[in-house]
Amino acid sequence: MSPDILVVDARDNVATALRPLEQGEFLEMAVGDSTIKVTILEPIPFGHKIALRDVQRGEPILKYGEVIGLATERIARGEHVHVRNVEGLQGRGQQE
Repeated sequence: MSPDILVVDARDNVATALRPLEQGEFLEMAVGDSTIKVTILEPIPFGHKIALRDVQRGEPILKYGEVIGLATERIARGEHVHVRNVEGLQGRGQQE
């Protein structure tokens, strides 16, 4: 099992990279009663998020069991999840 990613809640659809992850790496981690298996599709920097399953455009991004944003495009399992494909929900309406 991999200590290379952090998943806090079994509902999460993203994990946090605990080290830089290289394209092609295969990771496996137990979360609750399930085992997550993912192949890294592109380099993921330390501390950044990786999709644990396919996420459709408009679907919530779940981290720590909480919605942290919405996918702005389809995100494939193993893909880097970042500002290029996620719209954050923090601060909405605060600039008015």
